[in-house]
Amino acid sequence: MAHMISLLPLDAEYHAGALQAVYTATLGYWQMYGLEGPPPDQAHHDLAAANETPGRYLVGIVKRVDEQDTAAGAELIGLVDFRVDWPAAETVTIGMLMVAAPYQRQGIGTQTWALLSPWLAASAHMQKARLSIEQFNIGALKFWESLGFSLTGDSDRVRSGDQFIRLLYLESALPSP
Repeated sequence: MAHMISLLPLDAEYHAGALQAVYTATLGYWQMYGLEGPPPDQAHHDLAAANETPGRYLVGIVKRVDEQDTAAGAELIGLVDFRVDWPAAETVTIGMLMVAAPYQRQGIGTQTWALLSPWLAASAHMQKARLSIEQFNIGALKFWESLGFSLTGDSDRVRSGDQFIRLLYLESALPSP
């Protein structure tokens, strides 16, 4: 079932609990890193870090609780973490696009990018999007390639806990405003 979604800037005062619930509902992400689940304060940590980092935003993916009743409210079902003008002017770096497990493989990520990318181009004046994925995350690679991203040939080897992980970089031009 396709859901109608919206994007909402997240604020630690109002959204930390809901963001932590998204993290908890996405255990597969944490398990890729050898964790049973998210650390108990991960949402507070991420929201504080975004607030302290110039150009970094955490944007929630929300859907109506009842598609027919706008008064019923909305629920947070995912997030996009990005930083504008990083690592260069007019480049946005996508740190994460996470959709809670019950809503995965329903087009939410694709809808999110369809909403966010024109805004990044027209309002934030970005020309290029860049991201990295872990070499073992084939699903993420295929997802981003389906949205027009291409491998750059660049990679980094980073430590995660007691192991090293290879990050592969992808880029895509953003639509002209």
